[in-house]
Amino acid sequence: MQLAQLNIATAKDDLDSPLLKDFVDNLDPINAIADASEGFVWRLKDDTGNATEVQAFDNPRMIVNLSVWQSLASLKHFMFKTHHIDIMKRRAEWFDKSPLASYVLWWVEDGHVPSTAEALERLALLRQQGDTAQAFSFKKTFSAEQALES
Repeated sequence: MQLAQLNIATAKDDLDSPLLKDFVDNLDPINAIADASEGFVWRLKDDTGNATEVQAFDNPRMIVNLSVWQSLASLKHFMFKTHHIDIMKRRAEWFDKSPLASYVLWWVEDGHVPSTAEALERLALLRQQGDTAQAFSFKKTFSAEQALES
């Protein structure tokens, strides 16, 4: 089993605005780090090489990030032990804070590429039921075995 993750965010301005310039300028470097990371499997991307043009919502300022990793440890390493953490620390500059869960983790069969619709269903499940083996957060993680058992 592999770990899928979705996170969504609503930008405070259009992506081509001066406010979002540092964020946009870091997309390619951060994606390159992800692509080269141990345990990285796949990420959603459009013709630009990132996913900012993927419209999963009516609001064009809402962006999605969807990826698959070999393990929770590999995702955590990328998120918290690479330059990605520097960008995460600045997210309040660029994105509105959501009162609802804005990311979700879940286990998928090896080789499965989750769709945005599937990912949004998992996020809705997390928002409705809290952390379960089928949709969880870093606050309470579940193993692949627990997902298979549930």
